[in-house]
Amino acid sequence: MRTYLFCASAAIAVIAGAPAAFADMAAAEKWIDEEFQPSAISRDDQVAEMQWFIDAAEPFAGMEINVLSEGVPTHSYESDVLTKAFEEITGIKVNHQILGEGEVVQAVQTQMQTNRNLYDGYVNDSDLIGTHARLQQAYPISDMMEGDWADVTSPTLDLDDFIGIQFTTGPDGKIYQLPDQQFANLYWFRKDWFDREDLKAQFKEKYGYDLGVPINWSAYEDIAEFFTEDVKEIDGTQIYGHMDYGKRAPDLGWRMTDAWLSMAGAGSKGLPNGVPIDEWGIRMEEGTCNPVGASVSRGGATNGPAAVYAIRKWDEWLRKYAPPGAASYDFYQSLPALAQGNVAQQIFWYTAFVPDVVAPRSAGNNTVDEEGTPLWRMAPSPHGPYWEEGMKVGYQDVGSWTFLKSTPMDRAKAAWLYAQFVTSKTVDTKKSHVGLTFIRNSSVNDESFTERAPKLGGLVEFYRSPDRVVWTPTGINVPDYPKLAQIWWQQIGDVNAGTFTPQEAMDRLAEEMDITMGRMQQADEQANVYGGCGPRLNEPKDPSEWIGNGGAKAKLENEKPQGETIAYEDLIKQWEAN
Repeated sequence: MRTYLFCASAAIAVIAGAPAAFADMAAAEKWIDEEFQPSAISRDDQVAEMQWFIDAAEPFAGMEINVLSEGVPTHSYESDVLTKAFEEITGIKVNHQILGEGEVVQAVQTQMQTNRNLYDGYVNDSDLIGTHARLQQAYPISDMMEGDWADVTSPTLDLDDFIGIQFTTGPDGKIYQLPDQQFANLYWFRKDWFDREDLKAQFKEKYGYDLGVPINWSAYEDIAEFFTEDVKEIDGTQIYGHMDYGKRAPDLGWRMTDAWLSMAGAGSKGLPNGVPIDEWGIRMEEGTCNPVGASVSRGGATNGPAAVYAIRKWDEWLRKYAPPGAASYDFYQSLPALAQGNVAQQIFWYTAFVPDVVAPRSAGNNTVDEEGTPLWRMAPSPHGPYWEEGMKVGYQDVGSWTFLKSTPMDRAKAAWLYAQFVTSKTVDTKKSHVGLTFIRNSSVNDESFTERAPKLGGLVEFYRSPDRVVWTPTGINVPDYPKLAQIWWQQIGDVNAGTFTPQEAMDRLAEEMDITMGRMQQADEQANVYGGCGPRLNEPKDPSEWIGNGGAKAKLENEKPQGETIAYEDLIKQWEAN
């Protein structure tokens, strides 16, 4: 005798020897009622969507698959909770492993290089879109949905509902990846401190303008100096005006490739990425698919004045205004550290870590009040003196389901089912409440987030604003993300260690990127490895022929113009007006 909870008739039925489909639907309804609320769709629509998964998964029942993602709260929820739901509903067991982002990229690279099936699916950042479009080792999802995967593609997937689908679309118009979680790097600040009349008066007297959300890096630096050197202490706690990280590790490279150079103004105008020079400093002429160089001497900007300025400010602020030990923090240590409550602001803060700073005081979070209302807010990051209107203003991470052609078809199809399940409208609104990494318009606009918005410090307002489109991932100028990304952290680490100056480090970085792209060019010319879209490096010229003449921007005489700020309330009005 087996007992199942069967809710279709809102009654409890005891069924002896029931067929598997009844058990699956019973499990689905139990998960819908007990876990997958709230939802942007009705309960009836949730039931119908889950029935489709039950039917589509039948040929794969009993299969065990392996998928991999990095460690952010959204993926922990998927690994700990949604795998259980998926197995109970479909009969497919998923081992959802979580590793550091560098290890994820390494696994993707290894599988592409060896054609050995290490994992059946990856949540792999859309930063690799230029790689996947060139190498053609990933299944193009849009092709597969109409071809071999048509029988396992949900009719309610609704790609138009995904807010980041343009970032996972290659230059050929094909969709290579399905967004699973999405977060931006924004500015974070302690609004309760910024609102204090005594501090506002002190700041205005010293700097001549209002304490508020910084619009430019000059204001950010002034605020960092003010809280570190003038305020020094609040409520008996020593405070600091800045937080960042500098540990010599792969995530130090992403700290810079995640648009730091373009936030300073190193690249060209253009969205989603600069044309012809992107946020890595790599040049690719409009209308082509061949990168031509990163060095200033080849028309790039990786070692140009704006990029060197960006690295110098990162290093300087980290040493002067961040808490002791921050220079040895990595990505995963610095972002949750804000919950200690001793930092006034952070210029480069990923919204994936909102869960850490909305946790209750009982969990050790000192950045909320006793009712759990944030004492902080988020806002657009300020831009550096080289920045121009029309450039991207920050980075947006779009962790996206990616399936490699070296994965056997049946396993790829089962993994595609899991990817659709964890991003389905049945599941997504609740998953968004857990991880706060929005991927669907229907979820971010759900009434449940209207109610929760005051507790999320501006996150909902940002993602409902059309301004979100100027925060973009790495684009198509980067021909092979795994090969090039690993170069960055080693060179930037040398700046933190004091081994090389920012100029020396960026010169070395640009040269090494060009050497690596030169190898790619040779491979592409000899064996069409990159589909004819590999690098075609410009011959080096005297940098003076490029600087200020279509290449890197010329060095400014004054890299610290007058600070500019805006009142947070006025900023929110601008978002709402749009």
